[in-house]
Order: sequence, then structure tokens, then C-alpha cells
Amino acid sequence: MRSVTVSDTSCLILLDKVGELEILRRLFGQVLITPEIADEFRKELPDWCSIVRPTNTTYQKILEASLDKGEASAIAFAIEHSNCLLIIDDYKGRRYAEQLGVRITGTLGVLISAKLNGHVESIKPILHKIKSTDFRLNAELEKRVLQKANEM
Repeated sequence: MRSVTVSDTSCLILLDKVGELEILRRLFGQVLITPEIADEFRKELPDWCSIVRPTNTTYQKILEASLDKGEASAIAFAIEHSNCLLIIDDYKGRRYAEQLGVRITGTLGVLISAKLNGHVESIKPILHKIKSTDFRLNAELEKRVLQKANEM
């Protein structure tokens, strides 16, 4: 069964802000998002993004008691697909997804994968651009990311 990739809003917004949204297409081909995430993104989606809905909205409604609608919808969709990778940065959302057995990564994990799979030459310049945004990237985390990407 082919793996599917679902992205939460934070990854889309951050990579768009730094002009690197195309990394998702190069790495995954197609990225799935829910209508709630599309609404939160507030921009036209690239043609390699497809909008999907969870079949069972009960999961989503339960998760919305603790998470925002985008995260809840992405996790609810991912729960229904055992072959799913969820890109999610929010700490609380990541913990919920992990507890529910969803395979996750974050935006920084996406960058590491892009580097290790030859889709970008270096992630250092991308991290430099990310530091100019409101994304929290402390020196220790940056060092770990660069080590995993074989850039230190």
C-alpha cells in the first residue's frame, strides 16, 4: 500500500514564508490536507496538494476539544490510514498523534529528509531563513537538526 502524507498548516505556512514550499512536492509528490487546513493556510494551494476529509468525523470532534480544527482534522484523517505520515509541529498535537499511533514528523524533519534524499543541497540557508520568522528554533535544536542532516 502506498504511503500518504498529510500536512498540518504550520508546515505549509512556514515553508511558504521562506520560499521553500516546493520541498514538500519534491519529497512526497502529493500532500494531502483537510478543508480546515486549507482555510487556515489562506492561500491558493499548489496543484500537488489535495483536499481530503476524515471518513469518521467523531475522531475529529473529540480531538477538537483539545486541539485546533486543523490539527484535529489532520490527526483524524491520519488515524484512518495506517500508511500515513503526518507533518505536524505543534507539541500538543504531536503528543496526541503519537498516542494514537500516528507516524509523525515536523517541518524540521521534512528538511532533514529532503537533504538526506538529495532534494536540497543544504538546509543551513533554509534554517537561516526560518530563524527570521516566528518559528521557535533555538541553538541546540538547530545543532541537532544540522547533525542529523550531516551538515556538522
